[in-house]
Amino acid sequence: MPQIFRIGRYRVYFWSNENDPLEPIHVHIVEGPPRSNATKIWITQTGRAILCDNASKIPPQELRRLMKIIEANNDIIIEKWISYFGEIHYYC
Repeated sequence: MPQIFRIGRYRVYFWSNENDPLEPIHVHIVEGPPRSNATKIWITQTGRAILCDNASKIPPQELRRLMKIIEANNDIIIEKWISYFGEIHYYC
């Protein structure tokens, strides 16, 4: 699991296997170690963060804060995605 960064107690990461064909760029967020029911956030071509699924049930106010941080760091996320997967596709 390539960890991108931490935001307080939350881990922001990619799964090392993001399917074949490769899914559009996104991150997973979870409190504690990576797990299958992590919250999933799409990154758009304009750098916005769009909630795909809040499976880890992050409280709404905290989720909004985390998404703003992800948007502010979208360039780092995109760079690490391309470096790790070698290609990029966007949800929108």
